[in-house]
Amino acid sequence: MTYVDIAATASGGSHWMTWGTLVFLLAAALILGRIIFNIRKVAKSKSEDWDEKLIQTLRAKGYVPFNDYPVDFFLALPDDAACTSVRGKLEGEGFAVDVKPVPDDPELHFSLHAKKNMRLIVPTIHEISAHLTALATENRGRYDGWTA
Repeated sequence: MTYVDIAATASGGSHWMTWGTLVFLLAAALILGRIIFNIRKVAKSKSEDWDEKLIQTLRAKGYVPFNDYPVDFFLALPDDAACTSVRGKLEGEGFAVDVKPVPDDPELHFSLHAKKNMRLIVPTIHEISAHLTALATENRGRYDGWTA
């Protein structure tokens, strides 16, 4: 093999190596994207599974899907201003609201309890839970869940 042959082989091999590297990087990016998508899906489904399991438990105890039941939702909020803001929005949406101080919590000093008569349907509970989570976060608080 002469010097010219080695150089020609190296440049042709380099061309294939570039394409091979590109295909490898593309495959790795697709795999990584799929992993991230599945992790997010699992994290989301855990909170939704809790709602679904609770509704299944209540139905096993005799709750009927087409009847309205009093459902209690709980939020932890930091101050009177946040409580007033959340109370106003929730009362406008048909919730009965009461607030109690929580002196033992160093950051979230109030517990807001919102009650509404409604059907226990999983998509509806998911929607309300997402709304209350956003409302609590917007007011520097935390959504603590629901019960019936």
